[in-house]
Amino acid sequence: MKISVSFTLLLLLGSVPASESVECQRTSPPDIYAALREITASLVQLKANMALQTTGQAQLKTEVEKLNQQQRVRQVAFSAALLPQDQQPTIGPLPTDTTLIYTYVITNIGNAYNSKTGAFTAPMRGAYNFEWTFGAFGDNSHGSGGWLVKNSEYVFMAFEQQATGFMTTSKGATLLLEVGDVVFVRLMANTLAYADGSHHNTFSGFLLFPM
Repeated sequence: MKISVSFTLLLLLGSVPASESVECQRTSPPDIYAALREITASLVQLKANMALQTTGQAQLKTEVEKLNQQQRVRQVAFSAALLPQDQQPTIGPLPTDTTLIYTYVITNIGNAYNSKTGAFTAPMRGAYNFEWTFGAFGDNSHGSGGWLVKNSEYVFMAFEQQATGFMTTSKGATLLLEVGDVVFVRLMANTLAYADGSHHNTFSGFLLFPM
């Protein structure tokens, strides 16, 4: 009896079509490891993109700071005047050419002018414009004037002389300066400069453009 039943079951199973047999099988589970590999690859790419973005932002910040620094260096201008020395408004006459120290500073953008030495030091290579003025009371013996000096080179002189009254003179020059070149004004020997609150004796300069 058992043998007959078993044989009958075998016949029934053999009669089931192949398509129905496949449908009866369980669907295999998805490949979890492949999905994890895809997620990991995406995370790695995202991290790399973020690293590139951070690097790009850092480079951009560095470039902006560099441009700002260059812009600050290019902003150069000063203007200063003489003040009475030891309460004496008249400077001179002196036996030799003497560097004047303009201590009354109203503008010093870029801090290129030194009010302790009277010298302007070029912070960058470029074309600079300078102006200097002199004034004093005529005494029938001495004039008023001085030289613009670049390093040790006498460039231009401004000079005026008259017997009486107040005399003034001024001049300007454009110089090509290298980094570290110094420019200053020297009072000519045996001349006068009058310093008071009116500030007749001045020294000014500014950067025209870098080169």
